[in-house]
Amino acid sequence: MATTPEPAAARRDRDPVRKRDRTHYLYIAVIGAVVLGIIVGFAAPDVAKELKPLGTGFVNLIKMMISPVIFCTIVLGVGSVRKAAKVGAVGGLALGYFMVMSTVALAIGLVVGNLLEPGSGLHLTEAAREAGSKQAEGASESTADFLLGIIPKTLVSAFTEGEVLQTLLVALLVGFALQAMGRTGEPILRGVGHIQRLVFRVLAMIMWAAPVGAFGAIAAVVGETGLDALKSLAVIMIGFYVTCALFVFVVLGTLLRLVAGVNLFALLKYLGREFLLILSTSSSESALPRLIAKMEHLGVSKPVVGITVPTGYSFNLDGTAIYLTMASLFVAEAMGNPLSVGEQISLLVFMIIASKGAAGVTGAGLATLAGGLQSHRPELVDGVGLIVGIDRFMSEARALTNFAGNAVATVLVGTWTKEIDRARVSEVLAGRVPFDEETLLDEHGGDHGDVTPADVPEQREEVPSLAK
Repeated sequence: MATTPEPAAARRDRDPVRKRDRTHYLYIAVIGAVVLGIIVGFAAPDVAKELKPLGTGFVNLIKMMISPVIFCTIVLGVGSVRKAAKVGAVGGLALGYFMVMSTVALAIGLVVGNLLEPGSGLHLTEAAREAGSKQAEGASESTADFLLGIIPKTLVSAFTEGEVLQTLLVALLVGFALQAMGRTGEPILRGVGHIQRLVFRVLAMIMWAAPVGAFGAIAAVVGETGLDALKSLAVIMIGFYVTCALFVFVVLGTLLRLVAGVNLFALLKYLGREFLLILSTSSSESALPRLIAKMEHLGVSKPVVGITVPTGYSFNLDGTAIYLTMASLFVAEAMGNPLSVGEQISLLVFMIIASKGAAGVTGAGLATLAGGLQSHRPELVDGVGLIVGIDRFMSEARALTNFAGNAVATVLVGTWTKEIDRARVSEVLAGRVPFDEETLLDEHGGDHGDVTPADVPEQREEVPSLAK
């Protein structure tokens, strides 16, 4: 009777609660660290500026794990699917969706920016002019350079240089190669599965440094910015935050409900700890590995998660798209050289391309803005300096919106390709199947990673050892 499933099930139900309680204190500590950082930033700004390396160090620790997480996830997902066409269908559908939503986000930013006219009345100082020129240095990149940059110098340099798209390319090649090898590749797939467990366990250890990183990051930005910049540029900040909120809750929320039948607020609640992490570090990349783990736990198949999430981090930057349009209009207004309707449309078409590949790192949106203006309207580049002071606070909204957009995109693509377990989604969002914060992997989740039985039986036939 010792082999009956009841003891294992009981242990599974008991363990997540115990582990969740431990990490619960971790995220309470993160909130406390953010509050303390704000206090230190206002009380001792000079000291607070020196704390910046704490935040930078933590984000770098997370970024260190992004390439191995993406590699393992994609190799396991692609390598365990018999038909390569299925992976191509997922990728094509995801890219098509990303282009449409980026265009919608750009259009929304354009409309709100024209209504607010946020740059009116501001004047460009020499210091701001110099700051704008500095951001534009080396910021522009041609389409050819971008495409060539996806190819790593060597097979392993994608891991050492931290380029998401390079890692994606290598992982897809390895995944397809293992897929072609059939049963011969099963031992390698099992090995990659063990490496994935190791990588996620290391990531879970790193997360315990989150309070220190949050404290340093928030203290530094408050110490550097202060209240003056916030007051003078409050209009565009508030307008940008409201626009991002409208996009997430109205556009994405409606789409998620109509297509997948999922409540946006339930999904955002499920990802609450990731949003807190992004808010404290101002980088959506800090939550990328956890988004991959949580989307798989939610019930979306490994191929969909492995392709949609990493690709979305370079091509589905809804928050950055809104920022680029509003900031462009802001700079033009402040420079006394407002854009005509034709110029706005022309610039936005350019920004659709320029926004691709802008990583979810703090400051990337500002560099993309400067590069776009330099290529299209060089006389406006100096005005970018006006927005430098509050860019860090706008970066928060950019990162949160980008993250929400990629989470929703993963569920939508999973729904369209029938690669999602709807019953499990309901159970997870209701809190009845808690996420394992200790390993970041679902060790007892059965074969939900191989979701729909009607469409994916060949996955279990091809690699039966990976069913769990």
